[in-house]
Amino acid sequence: MSSIARSDHHIEYMRQALELARKSPPKPTNYRVGALLVDASADTILASGYTLECEGNTHAEQSCFIKLAGEHEVAEEDLASILPKQTVLYTTVEPCFKRLSGNLPCVQRILRLGKAIKTVYVGVKEPEKFVGENTGRKQLEDAGINVVLVEGMEKEILEVATAGHVRDG
Repeated sequence: MSSIARSDHHIEYMRQALELARKSPPKPTNYRVGALLVDASADTILASGYTLECEGNTHAEQSCFIKLAGEHEVAEEDLASILPKQTVLYTTVEPCFKRLSGNLPCVQRILRLGKAIKTVYVGVKEPEKFVGENTGRKQLEDAGINVVLVEGMEKEILEVATAGHVRDG
């Protein structure tokens, strides 16, 4: 991760994203994640989402994009044309780089918007349970998108994210 954010401002957005994650149904095959698209210049939430909120096997970031695209009547891949210049993404778990379902990974959804999203704030790195080491962070950083860890909520985020998973031992 390029840097670490500790401010109360980032923690508050991460808490809001975590409350969204709690709405996601617990399942053994995915993480419960919450996400917010924020206009950092106006301190305004543009869209929110959580895992399985929208129809299909949707991830939290994907749900944000689907809802915002619908609101503005544009295709998801055309969101860059309506996003404010200082758009950032908060997500409780690092965006996925691979989807076992065959859906487009969240990292690819972010990258296809060009640099419309300047920074991705994450609460925890993606656990290696489903797809191994997540290389998405490197892909984002290589494309000029900052990836910042918001510290202080890791235990709580992982408890919510993994609810419904089979526990070892």
